[in-house]
Amino acid sequence: MYSGRTGESIDTIYWIEGEYISEVLKEINYFMRDWRTDQSKSMDARTVDIMAASHNLLDVNEPYMLLSGYRSPQTNAMLRRRSRGVAKNSLHLKGQAADLRLKSRSVNQMAKAAAACAAGGVGSYSKSNFVHMDCGAVRSWGR
Repeated sequence: MYSGRTGESIDTIYWIEGEYISEVLKEINYFMRDWRTDQSKSMDARTVDIMAASHNLLDVNEPYMLLSGYRSPQTNAMLRRRSRGVAKNSLHLKGQAADLRLKSRSVNQMAKAAAACAAGGVGSYSKSNFVHMDCGAVRSWGR
């Protein structure tokens, strides 16, 4: 379901009959690590659920391209220096957010699917061609 900036990919079942598969979640944690520092954190499974549900609503076979999952404090600070759009207390720091892209779907289509889940934050970044999904409060921003 996901491919990363480094060419890695993961296409696996992480949940069966109401139970998360811990070994698969460990793989997801590694895959969604901060690629700049090679640090990982336990990703909040609710974020993975939102990503999966949105992907299903979009009815695509193409995997997400993961731009950013977990971010270390160092990476978040560096990104904040480069852009005003990076939150000081970003949910990426807690392993609760992901920035995603699909070649076959627009930012608007992806954001609508994520918002339809009514389960967290959805940020649309049309100029940069990605959607932010998180398991925080239900809210949306961007266009």
